[in-house]
Amino acid sequence: MARSGYINLLQVQDRKSPAAGDAPAATAARTRLLAGGVGMDAVVRMADVARRLLPVAGGAVAELGCGTGELLGALTQLSPITGIGLDLSTHALTQAARTWPTVTWVVANADRRLPLRDEALDLVLSLNARRNPQECARVLKPGGHLVIGLPAAADLQELREAVLGAAVTRERWEAVVDDHATPFRMVERTTVTTRFDLTGQPLQDLLLATYRGARHGAASQVQRLAVLPVTVSTDVLLFSRV
Repeated sequence: MARSGYINLLQVQDRKSPAAGDAPAATAARTRLLAGGVGMDAVVRMADVARRLLPVAGGAVAELGCGTGELLGALTQLSPITGIGLDLSTHALTQAARTWPTVTWVVANADRRLPLRDEALDLVLSLNARRNPQECARVLKPGGHLVIGLPAAADLQELREAVLGAAVTRERWEAVVDDHATPFRMVERTTVTTRFDLTGQPLQDLLLATYRGARHGAASQVQRLAVLPVTVSTDVLLFSRV
């Protein structure tokens, strides 16, 4: 266990680079955005969905790709859960462990085998993170649930247009449903959409935290914008383990 409070189970073969996970700059940008409300509506919606699914006693919940822990942290305010957050970034989990010390934070590669026992969890959460459907099913109790949040078709369409010249929209949720067809059943899909007028640092943070174009000179294009109306939209999918 690190002094800052997280447990490191990452093996050499599980990392693709010496600095696994999000870079500190991207983590800091995402933290500033959430503090300003950008992306928090999806966090609140998923936490509320999770609360309704859990027993009164709280239950055991894991989040894949938890980052700095805002979703699990929000859920701890609503339900007395046993929470486990998994992420590749030691920088992000250092922040999460300091903010929500009652949650267990674990550095691990959730793309591979999850460091959890069979049928140990009531609920698995994934917000804009990668998943292993078979592993999610293995660690869930019969009748347990998986809640996934992913970018909806309209998400950041204005930013894509500003950077690429075209606001290409793409539905992602149908492919996710296909990936989880066995052994899950989709129960419902809802969409959370909010519009923001962003300028200056928040625009740069959005580019850095969520858009790969930042690596290819897109930042200079965004810097020239006085203000940009931006749509932030998330599809929330609820699955039941069958």
